[in-house]
Amino acid sequence: MNLKEALLMHCKMFVNKRMQTVEEIIHSHQKSLQSETKSSAGDKHETGRAMIQLEMEKASQQLAGISEMNQILSKIDISISEISETKLARLGSVIYTAKANYFLSISAGKIVMENTNYFAISVSSPIGKLLLGKCENDEFLFDGESVKIQKIV
Repeated sequence: MNLKEALLMHCKMFVNKRMQTVEEIIHSHQKSLQSETKSSAGDKHETGRAMIQLEMEKASQQLAGISEMNQILSKIDISISEISETKLARLGSVIYTAKANYFLSISAGKIVMENTNYFAISVSSPIGKLLLGKCENDEFLFDGESVKIQKIV
C-alpha cells in the first residue's frame, strides 16, 4: 500500500468511527426518549423531552456532515497524480512544505505514517484554500509566514 492509499484509508476509518459514535448517540437518545414517555409527568417531563430532541437534532446534523465527508472521500482519485508534469495541488494531493506535510482531503487531523506527520485537511479550510491549485516551488502566506511548497505527490 502506498502513502496516499494509507492516508485515504486512515481518513475513511476516521469517518466510519465518527459515524458509529453518532449512530450510538442517536440510538441512546431514542431509548431515553422512550423511557421519558413512560416515567415522568409535568413540566420536568416536557423539559427532558425537549433536551433530548435538541440532542437528536444536533446528532442528525453531525450525520449530515459525516455524509458530506464520505462524498468528498469518494471523489479522491489517488491514481492520477503522476500523469501531468506540472503537479497541481488538488483533492487527494500530498503536499510537503518546510512547515508541515498536508493531505488535501477532509479535516481528520494529524496522521503519523512511517514516523512522518501528515495533516489531513479539507480544501475548504484556510490552509486548504491556500494550497489548492498551487504548484511545487510556489510560495504562499499563512499566519504571516511565507511557506514554500517543496513537493506535491
